[in-house]
Amino acid sequence: MAQAAERIWAARRAGRTLDAEATIGSPDLATAYAIQRALVALRLAAGERVIGWKLGYTSAVMRRQMGIDRPNIGPLTDRMRLAPGDAVAEHLVQPRVEPEIGLRLGTALDARQGPVDRHTVAAAVEGAYACLEVVHSTWAGYRFNLEQNTADNSSAGQVLIGPRLPLADLMALDTVAVRLSDGSTALGQGKGADADGHPLDAVARLARELAAFDQRLEAGDLVITGGLTAACPLATGGRLSATFSFADAWSVQVSVARR
Repeated sequence: MAQAAERIWAARRAGRTLDAEATIGSPDLATAYAIQRALVALRLAAGERVIGWKLGYTSAVMRRQMGIDRPNIGPLTDRMRLAPGDAVAEHLVQPRVEPEIGLRLGTALDARQGPVDRHTVAAAVEGAYACLEVVHSTWAGYRFNLEQNTADNSSAGQVLIGPRLPLADLMALDTVAVRLSDGSTALGQGKGADADGHPLDAVARLARELAAFDQRLEAGDLVITGGLTAACPLATGGRLSATFSFADAWSVQVSVARR
């Protein structure tokens, strides 16, 4: 596990891609998560800190695009965060962009302490945010299976946290509409319900999965709840934007560019 994690970490820092099968073979899911934890340990040893979690493949459109049959999870670190106006890091050599609803926790959420459902999550959430995840796979051409992707931290690259969604009731998150575009062409559209049926349900599932690893969600954690459209490549010199809207009440926009 340690050797596999070191190879992934070295490739990511150098802006190189690897062949998944030649690098780690086809591990089972438990081994894949062990490699992921070893990879995150290398990040922490380099001075990074965990700021939240990403959920992968919570939408049918993302599972179809990548040939993955179920969701996975991975930590987010502070060095993955993009500030508004920042360009995508140059070491991400095959970046793709997904619009996601992010939920920031105001209080800790621990499924070891009792059942967690969407109502429990809603009570713990400080706010919902328009986010763009910039995914980047270490595996060349995004050729991987679920386990290989999990070992590579579910392709976590960077995340741009945009405006807070001015939603009075978090239960309505499933009706928030999202559209991804390059400024002139619509590239995909979806809605909050595409993330596990409801973004709050997605976080509840995450809390239960973390409990199985004897972990919990901490106050201040950001959870990005999964791509609501297919992931679109971000070309050199390009910019992608997403618009999040609710009925005719409001809309907010967030965008990311690559030098």
